[in-house]
Amino acid sequence: MALLTRIRGPRDLDRLTPGQLAALAQEIRTFLVTEVSKTGGHLGPNLGVVELTIALHRVFDSPRDRILFDTGHQSYVHKLLTGRQDFSQLRTKGGLSGYPSRAESEHDVIENSHASTVLSYADGLAKANQLQGHHDRPVVAVIGDGALTGGMAWEALNNIADAQAEDRPLVIVVNDNERSYSPTIGGMANHLATLRTTQGYERFLSWGKDALQRTPVVGQQLFETLHGAKKGLKDFIAPQGMFEDLGLKYIGPIDGHDLTALESALTKARGFGGPVIVHCLTEKGRGYHAAENNDEDRFHAVGVIHPETGLPIKSAGKDWTSVFGEEMVALGHEREDIVAITAAMLHPVGLAPFAKAFPERTFDVGIAEQHAVTSAAGLATNGLHPVFAVYATFLNRAFDQVLMDVALHKLGVTFVLDRAGVTGTDGASHNGMWDMSILQVVPTLRLAAPRDADQLRAQLREAVEVTDAPTVVRYSKGTVGPAVPAVGRIGGMDVLREAGEPAEGRRADVLIVAVGALATTGLEVADLLAAQGITATVVDPRWVKPVDAALPGLAAEHRAVVTIEDNGRVGGVGAAIAQALRDAEVDVPLRDFGIPQEFLDHASRAEILAEIGLNAPDIARQVTALVSRLARLDVAAVDA
Repeated sequence: MALLTRIRGPRDLDRLTPGQLAALAQEIRTFLVTEVSKTGGHLGPNLGVVELTIALHRVFDSPRDRILFDTGHQSYVHKLLTGRQDFSQLRTKGGLSGYPSRAESEHDVIENSHASTVLSYADGLAKANQLQGHHDRPVVAVIGDGALTGGMAWEALNNIADAQAEDRPLVIVVNDNERSYSPTIGGMANHLATLRTTQGYERFLSWGKDALQRTPVVGQQLFETLHGAKKGLKDFIAPQGMFEDLGLKYIGPIDGHDLTALESALTKARGFGGPVIVHCLTEKGRGYHAAENNDEDRFHAVGVIHPETGLPIKSAGKDWTSVFGEEMVALGHEREDIVAITAAMLHPVGLAPFAKAFPERTFDVGIAEQHAVTSAAGLATNGLHPVFAVYATFLNRAFDQVLMDVALHKLGVTFVLDRAGVTGTDGASHNGMWDMSILQVVPTLRLAAPRDADQLRAQLREAVEVTDAPTVVRYSKGTVGPAVPAVGRIGGMDVLREAGEPAEGRRADVLIVAVGALATTGLEVADLLAAQGITATVVDPRWVKPVDAALPGLAAEHRAVVTIEDNGRVGGVGAAIAQALRDAEVDVPLRDFGIPQEFLDHASRAEILAEIGLNAPDIARQVTALVSRLARLDVAAVDA
């Protein structure tokens, strides 16, 4: 690593010869494989952008010139070239983030790791530069072809193109590796494929008819142009004219692994003065044989692996995602009306087995969560039952569609939220801590939080039986624990532990309502309380929305209620239960334990839960104090 260790900042690249730059690229790939294999992380995307990132930092002067990365999982090379070369704790507490982080470096501008947003950020930054007189400060937005399937990217492009500002330098670098997680799909993907080759122009024009005429401001004009209304035959066979007629100068396609070609193209783009698209063809996983031969996702994200073989160092137990995937296949065989939807994440959300068994009933819509929800509404309107599997944090992007397009129309659509609650290592924007708060306001929606694999299977089946309202099933990231048996049922709630018969004239001490995977935490709390002589009933509500009708009556039989949930405290399950108790005029103190409403730094799930006090010892300590306080109040009342 003789060259890499000499790079303390981007300007150190200026002194290197072409031969040294090529050697540096090889050193960086070796470093990435060696270091990321120890910690896990986004390996394939970063192997694909080594030369591109080197070229960006040689041509542009970061941080004076703002370089932005869409999603940001491909920013490891950027970190290396901006002085951050200690990857020993990548994505762990106290170590480097797996995404850009403004706390780490002035070279990191944005850290929202949700896709398709970078062009809007770039549009705003470029406008600000123009208004402030910084006409010599280009903004560079690096976006993958997968992210271009998201509607927000096209909204931004439409506005960037409409500006026609020669004194608003904005360079859009399309990192075209034909993939987001898996191969990119959709009309934009087909268009980029056209640009990669010298054939297929008829397909391009067909895409133009279907897509461009629907684009406001410039779409119709562009379509007419491509049909020869304003230009000649040259533009029929030069699809880059699409970008140029949008007001976006197009350069490419460029070999994304040819440093000389990249620097030449980026230098031209820098000097143009207005919006420019530089179309770069890259290979995800480049230079690492195990990644290049992985057809599923080219090692998009890996756990701890053997660097030579790419095989996992240790095998994990069955995870929540695979349990869902297996049950979906079983449901697919039983019911022909079950269809599956994914937003460019077929494998990560566990739908690959369903897609293999029922390809015609599986729809990958690209990174387009809003479209996915309303498309599901259309499927449901015609008598099918769609199951949209998505990371919990990404459903935030489609709230209006859930509310107005599904719930308002009383449609049976099931949303399966993977990675719900604290996910940990991917940082603030990937924690699924918002859904049980956001979805509380949706009328008729029912929300299930299974505690184990058996309940996931059961509650998924219950969800797809609902035909007149949206249903949600949410579960955690990672390995699913052992089965947690119920000892009884009250209403629709499973009783996991009974407090026992209280002394005559007294109530049991605490009702613990433990949600989802934190059911085991609730049981551990009960054990710790029992050691202090405090009696506790533990229930799993199973369906947390609406609040079970039997819960207020059960709460009235206890001196206090404690809720434990893997979700933000504001507006979550605890808040909903507190409201239900007030409505039923049950005057019992309630203490809610959940995630504080703040953005959490990356760390392991266990570390974060301990840090925020969402673990059995911390909860038991506070509940013991609560019960002691209630006992003192009782004594004071008797004395009075």
